[in-house]
Amino acid sequence: MRLAREGAAIIAVDICGPVSTYNTYEPATPDDLAETVRLVESEGGKILAEQADVRDSAALRAVVDRGVEQFGRLDIVIANAGICNWSRFWEMPDEQWETLIDVNLTGAWKTLKAAVPALIEGGRGGSIIVVSSVAGIKPLPGQANYAASKFGLVGLTQTAAKELGEYKIRVNSIHPYGVKTPMGTDPGSLVILEKHPHYLSSFGTILTEHPLAGTDDITDAVLWLAGDGSRTVTGSQVALDMGNTKV
Repeated sequence: MRLAREGAAIIAVDICGPVSTYNTYEPATPDDLAETVRLVESEGGKILAEQADVRDSAALRAVVDRGVEQFGRLDIVIANAGICNWSRFWEMPDEQWETLIDVNLTGAWKTLKAAVPALIEGGRGGSIIVVSSVAGIKPLPGQANYAASKFGLVGLTQTAAKELGEYKIRVNSIHPYGVKTPMGTDPGSLVILEKHPHYLSSFGTILTEHPLAGTDDITDAVLWLAGDGSRTVTGSQVALDMGNTKV
């Protein structure tokens, strides 16, 4: 909504359904995607929204192609798809590890791979924002798969920044702590933290009056990285963590 209010035409993709049997929070639904379309269009915005899986390269390329054909250009890419679930690493089933890595890390790579040719062809530069996590800066117990995926996104971000600099395309990652979303308020986290209470020491913050960020807090950072105000910033990791990475 905020991007649309700023004048951006939106290409939105969501799988709109369950991804992993190990997730303990409700996924987005087709109704959620339809509501996003309604909200954007109710304010006069333009949006192309399609149900697609970030693990499906062909589907992503097709959506990008349709979006560029409809709106005429691509300038900003936000790689935001991700899931989170909990287990100690040696007790984690292979499927739990592999599905999360496929969505969070490989899905981001496929998103960038599908979008970058249109950015380059446009010849205007652009901005790519990769949504990582505090777990991509500071490892957190109980989620080795999640931390591995989010650290991997830092490597992807920094490499992409170096490779795309000649095209005036900036690439940065943002690193939120908890956010007020179904994933950010997942009751599944309480199970492992109650079972292993010493893990809680890794989850403290400095700004304790903000236990969780709002979605607008994340959007503020995305808008800054998408705009000219951050024109000197690339290959950077922007922590939106209430100080968690310093605890």
